[in-house]
Amino acid sequence: MLSDAGLRPSPVRVLIIGLMEKNHYPVSSLEIETRLETVDRSSISRSLALFAKNGIVHVVDDGSGSLKYEICRSTDRRGHDDDNHPHFHCVECGATVCLDGDSVPSVRVPDGYVAESVNYVVKGLCPTCARLRNSRNETD
Repeated sequence: MLSDAGLRPSPVRVLIIGLMEKNHYPVSSLEIETRLETVDRSSISRSLALFAKNGIVHVVDDGSGSLKYEICRSTDRRGHDDDNHPHFHCVECGATVCLDGDSVPSVRVPDGYVAESVNYVVKGLCPTCARLRNSRNETD
């Protein structure tokens, strides 16, 4: 994947990509740092920025204040058309998951404007947090 994007597969980059491939949800740089204790924060940040610039990952701003990164599934690494999908963010536990079955609605921008990215996030409760909230409400 790194070589296909014209990037040198350094040990740190391979570790980061390997961790991201194991996840089926977007991860923050802090999550990566916590799981890869031997890799320093600046190396992770530089790698993620490089991956995003080269279309290996896309950035998800789920409104939590911490950007999340997800491996692009698109075969065309220059465009992210296949990766324009919504995400769900649980406001209780902070988990963010892909909603792959749906697409981001098309939005017309005014003449002269050029849209470069779309961020579509649905916020609410994941099944676990919804059950916990319901059980707390039942006992009150």
